[in-house]
Amino acid sequence: MTTHQPRQDGTIAGGPSVRMAVLPQLRHWIAAPLTAAVLIVAAGLMLRFVPALTAVDMSVDAELSHDHTPPLTGVALFLNAAFSPAGGVVMIAALCLHLLLVRRSPVNAVATGVVATGAWVSSEILKVLVARHRPDSTALFNPLIPEPGTDSFPSGHTALAAALAIAVFLLARGTHWQRPALVLGVAVALAVALSRLYLGVHYPTDVTASLLAALAGAAFATGLWNRYGLMVLSRLPFLAKLGPVPSPKA
Repeated sequence: MTTHQPRQDGTIAGGPSVRMAVLPQLRHWIAAPLTAAVLIVAAGLMLRFVPALTAVDMSVDAELSHDHTPPLTGVALFLNAAFSPAGGVVMIAALCLHLLLVRRSPVNAVATGVVATGAWVSSEILKVLVARHRPDSTALFNPLIPEPGTDSFPSGHTALAAALAIAVFLLARGTHWQRPALVLGVAVALAVALSRLYLGVHYPTDVTASLLAALAGAAFATGLWNRYGLMVLSRLPFLAKLGPVPSPKA
């Protein structure tokens, strides 16, 4: 089995195939994301139970519903399908399988999956806790895809886009792809966020909370990976047949 020992600074030698072995993390990687989650839930509950705040949110959706055009609608509907729950599973799985089977990097594959999934799932947990109703489609001039329900805050589509952006950026960090990954990731996340408002299925505060939730989820996931990731991988010897697996830090 190929192993790479951690350096004194915490990084691991071994080339691009183990780039994700040690990820940047917050010092308080449990307390900080947990505090952020509590604040996001508190904000969501306030938005849910204070009608005046929702009215301000709704005014943005109502205004956008007057400005639909075929090209923008086509883009918004494409993003709606691509960043759906099914689309998210496919994209994350495809990225991880590419890293595992094509790039021969089990470390990068699993770490990318942990970060992307952790950042995305965080929003789904908060949805259940807040249970905010989606915008009323009858109040829109041109509702495109009415979606009733109490899963408005935060936006899962937006959180997925942000989660993928964070994971890909961490994968590209330290390479000449770092800046393009950052720019493209931010652009895609913002495009998905705006598309949710354009379609009238989320409020502005929903998509803002999604970006914050994804960051909090990623912060927790990176700390979790750094603490336990290599330890778990080292107990799965079949992964070493697909690529190098560093020894866990003592």
